[in-house]
Amino acid sequence: MVRFTVLASGSKGNSTVVTGGRTRILVDAGLSCRELFKRMRLAEEDPETLDAIVITHEHSDHVSGLAVTARKLGIPVYFTEGTHRAWMRWLTPRRQMTYAQWLEQCRKQAAERQAELDSEAHEGELDELEAEADFPAVEVEAVSTPVNSARGDDDETDKPPSRKQDPTWLPSVECFEPGRPFEIGDISLSPFTIPHDAADPVGFVFRAEGIRMGFATDLGYIPPNVKAQLKGVDLLLLESNHDLEMLRDGPYPWSVKQRVLSRVGHLSNESAAEYLENEYDGEAAYVILAHLSESNNLPELARVAAERALSGRASLLANRLLLAAQHEPLGAIYF
Repeated sequence: MVRFTVLASGSKGNSTVVTGGRTRILVDAGLSCRELFKRMRLAEEDPETLDAIVITHEHSDHVSGLAVTARKLGIPVYFTEGTHRAWMRWLTPRRQMTYAQWLEQCRKQAAERQAELDSEAHEGELDELEAEADFPAVEVEAVSTPVNSARGDDDETDKPPSRKQDPTWLPSVECFEPGRPFEIGDISLSPFTIPHDAADPVGFVFRAEGIRMGFATDLGYIPPNVKAQLKGVDLLLLESNHDLEMLRDGPYPWSVKQRVLSRVGHLSNESAAEYLENEYDGEAAYVILAHLSESNNLPELARVAAERALSGRASLLANRLLLAAQHEPLGAIYF
């Protein structure tokens, strides 16, 4: 059985479950762990059966619940190397300091190193005294052993660090490269580069039991490599982020508007419709419009633009058009 379930899609959080055979993958974790589990249960998906999390890019609306979810379930997380590094930097930002602060830090580090050297020297003197006293080895063991045995299974060094100790700790990290297909259980994944202002953003084509599902959101335009990847899919999830007039007249600062409108920003209703009318091959049974902006779009505008693009081509009338929402999961699609 193949199933595709969008749990949330929008600027406040994105997450989708892809099921193929006995494998279940969470694509992005942009909601809190609690909310993700709530959405999964609403969609009749069992969180405990997830096998892995796959991340498209490091922006907060795609990773905010990642660490807690992965730790709670004990499952691996798949990133590109660039996305993994960017995610770690995001969680552990470097603090800027003045030159005086840097000098003080250097002095402290030098003092700590000197203290360590003095300690090592003192321990060396004690070792020489013990050797001269000819202490039996058993006596040394008798002193050191209870320190370890008293801690037993509670030894903190055997436990994974808590979020407070290391916010970037994950049960397992697996890296992939755009353009190099790989497999997770019964699902094959073909990652491809997309144009977005992130470290190494990707879209995917998921394949399971002969079904191909295209996944392309958070892209400023649709370049040739993306068009090639999205041919022949049975399901197409495509960004339709904003209405151009609403964005231009909307509340965002001009700098943010420029970012959204740029070639590494987000796909507009008009751009998505142009692709559906002129480039899309019409083979998908389902077309899902995703990542709709709550401030700069309306579901009705996105739907009308897409329907108008599809209605001009008679061969596409059988395609079912769906809209993914931010605040509730979309009903599961089965193949």
